[in-house]
Amino acid sequence: MSLPPAALRMAEVSGAEALWLVEGSSLGRLVYPQRGQSAVRPARHVWEYGRLIVRTPVRAAALPDAVTYQVDEIRVVGGTGWTVTLSGPAEVIDDPDEAAHYRRTLTGWTHGPHDTVLCLRPRTVSGFRLLRAEV
Repeated sequence: MSLPPAALRMAEVSGAEALWLVEGSSLGRLVYPQRGQSAVRPARHVWEYGRLIVRTPVRAAALPDAVTYQVDEIRVVGGTGWTVTLSGPAEVIDDPDEAAHYRRTLTGWTHGPHDTVLCLRPRTVSGFRLLRAEV
């Protein structure tokens, strides 16, 4: 006899906890509008000095002034974990020394000119823990 699947629930986390989760991770997804649709690209990141530094395989010219970044850690078996979404203004880091530093420290998926390092200053941060429901 098999047991019924466990009920799951989402619990919102504070902005501080959401940023703590992002700080402890290094892989996410950059989301931005492109030709009337949402483009989603893998990215590496680091949280430093109240800003998110992101390296992603996107042409710098394709990025708008504001972007969304999504990070999660979800366990396939059980469906538990967390997810965080940050949105706000972003600017390409074009200082050659600073960009080179982040290219050395954030491994990326280079694809010709599509290797951009940007700085996202989040205006909105939301996060959820994905939990088993109490029975």
